[in-house]
Amino acid sequence: MNIIKLNAIDSTNSYLKEMAVKKALDNYTVAVAKDQTAGRGQMGTTWISEKGKNLTFSMLFKSTSFNVDHHFYLCMAASLAVLAVLKRHLNNALHVKWPNDILADGHKVAGMLIENILAGDQVKQTVIGVGLNVNQEIFPADIGKVSSLKLCAGIDFHHDALLIELIQSLTHQLQRINAQQFDLLRTGYYEHLYLFGCPAVFKDAQHKEFTGKISAVDQAGRLVIELRDGGLRSFQLKEVALVALLPPEK
Repeated sequence: MNIIKLNAIDSTNSYLKEMAVKKALDNYTVAVAKDQTAGRGQMGTTWISEKGKNLTFSMLFKSTSFNVDHHFYLCMAASLAVLAVLKRHLNNALHVKWPNDILADGHKVAGMLIENILAGDQVKQTVIGVGLNVNQEIFPADIGKVSSLKLCAGIDFHHDALLIELIQSLTHQLQRINAQQFDLLRTGYYEHLYLFGCPAVFKDAQHKEFTGKISAVDQAGRLVIELRDGGLRSFQLKEVALVALLPPEK
């Protein structure tokens, strides 16, 4: 297990990507930082983390034969890996909010940023960045519904022990990629997908509301919503938002 420990870095994803270009790294190499000063989230967002309170790390994964068309299975594998660890420590309702935020009782406790290094149409290397709120108790009011393991469980958590659990869980789930066990990943992801199959009112990028239910995530990673009339609409990240849940269909 190759773990690179850093006191402070702008982004563990950026660091690991640069290292992978400069020299050959072992598969599943991890870079972890006590203080990540410019952590990145999806679509250019910023990951805010109090110094010394949380886990911010990245793992390098080398694919044996993996087409870029299947890239969303990496997201599924990483999400299931983090969920598996949190289930051992929390009694809260845990879900994946598409594409890969982890929720505890509807509050975000973890997020991921996955970046691929391609060779033609093949994913040769992937850097999976994970931000997990561990012992932080106070968050900025403007970042929405956010929580931490400590707020959920009422106890302090040991960072190093959690990191080892997460590395082992990520390694296990990512091995399913090389084994092409895509059906297992898809099934597990849908079992934990927030609002999967639940009737709801959504709003699209043009602020138009519509009724439907999440029915799938397609091969390109887009969220597929089945409309009330039976039609389907697909959305990229930031193109759709939840407005309200509806009573279950009878």
